[in-house]
Amino acid sequence: MIQILDLIEGKPLIHVQATDRVRDVARTMSEENIGAVAVLDSGGVLVGLFSERDLMTRVVAPGLDPERISVASVMTKELAIADPVDDIDLCLQKMTALNCRHLPVVSDGSLVGMISLRDLLSVENKTSRARASFLNELVIYSPDYET
Repeated sequence: MIQILDLIEGKPLIHVQATDRVRDVARTMSEENIGAVAVLDSGGVLVGLFSERDLMTRVVAPGLDPERISVASVMTKELAIADPVDDIDLCLQKMTALNCRHLPVVSDGSLVGMISLRDLLSVENKTSRARASFLNELVIYSPDYET
């Protein structure tokens, strides 16, 4: 069983401050090639998540100025989180139930990472390919007992 800790280990933890301007946060997300970023308050506590979806629905569509608005006013505040010892299936279930693509990973109240649907599906895809390869080899190279 693969745990979330295995997937986030060694990955940089990218976050922004709640007071940061939306344009700066969007620039950071673009530079880092990420679809969502954790938002921390001045004390380092996770207070929200800002995603591409938030940018489109809460900033661009209503015509807000990303230079003037802080990320705190348009971020997602009601969060589902993952625990480092959660397994992939549990996180996929959470994402499916909540129709979201990113989960902050929190341990003992502290943000320790971020997991995306892409991260989880890539592991599932590798596992499926390995399983298919094993079954293919089993069929091709198994002895023919009828002869």
